[in-house]
Amino acid sequence: MRWTPMAAAGAPPEPLVQVRGLKQYFPLGSTWVDRLLGRGSRWVHAVDGVDLDIHHRETLGLVGESGCGKSTLARTILRLYEPTAGSIKFAGRELTTLSQMEMRQMRREMQMIFQDPFASLNPRRTVEQIVGLPLLIQGVPRADIRRRVAELLEKVGLSPSHIDRYPHQFSGGQRQRIGIARALAVNPRFVVADEPVSALDVSIQAQILRLLQDLQAEMGLAYLFISHDLAVISYVSDRIAVMYLGRIVELAPAETLFAEPLHPYTRALISAVPRVGSRGQVRERILLSGSPPTPIDPPKGCRFYSRCFLKEKNETCRLVAPDLKEVTPGHRVACHAVAGTL
Repeated sequence: MRWTPMAAAGAPPEPLVQVRGLKQYFPLGSTWVDRLLGRGSRWVHAVDGVDLDIHHRETLGLVGESGCGKSTLARTILRLYEPTAGSIKFAGRELTTLSQMEMRQMRREMQMIFQDPFASLNPRRTVEQIVGLPLLIQGVPRADIRRRVAELLEKVGLSPSHIDRYPHQFSGGQRQRIGIARALAVNPRFVVADEPVSALDVSIQAQILRLLQDLQAEMGLAYLFISHDLAVISYVSDRIAVMYLGRIVELAPAETLFAEPLHPYTRALISAVPRVGSRGQVRERILLSGSPPTPIDPPKGCRFYSRCFLKEKNETCRLVAPDLKEVTPGHRVACHAVAGTL
């Protein structure tokens, strides 16, 4: 059964992960042109004021074009990057104020599956060393690690007899299973899956996605699932957040988002997914003009303004950044025209 946002008593449950006003800026320094013009150091606004909730046992899909800040947002939530500003709560506990030692303890609860199964595994270490490293860091006795690693290999569909092999002895799909085993080694409650199947063949993708769903049901996991592939996002997600130039522009249940996308950027993304209607008509493709603005100097108002095709857009859109507002239950959009604020 799919995740539902309503608790048994009818009240919204407390989210496992709660993000408010999260920002992640990276310094660029100043060039001779900046100094000539009297400007200080410039910053890349990779994540610029994101609000998100991720609930227990839920899969929240995060989608957007390359460079929009998806992976940076995920790493900032896990505090692999120190946030520039904002709040990150896990099970009600504020993460931004924790020391490095306290965060090490919290990493039992929060883990990550990386995109590239070839680059994310140390080629000089055996499977036992790779999967067992999180256990070693968390202080699990060495005598128990080998047994635990063998159990994890079996859980992700590999043979425990592979425990002494090296990454080059496995296929891409098998390597990603090893990465999944490593992420699950310390029994987390929350897992970030950053493009976990994008480097795999389509047939192998389906196997890995089914494995992730089975593990979620068995272990009660919550996922933040990042992808640029809308077909994958549609298959795995309970809710979907659409990101554009460092901000969330739309958030809705997966079925709602695909049936009735509201933000013009979301509409353009979904129009690119091949689909034939009931009478054989191919859905019309929405082609966006121009390129996204630079995150070094983002627009003051709506960040999609320069590429927006809505006739209703005006000076308010250009000058005032829209808030993410609920237009129907569970469906939020950051668009002045759609939210009726023009």
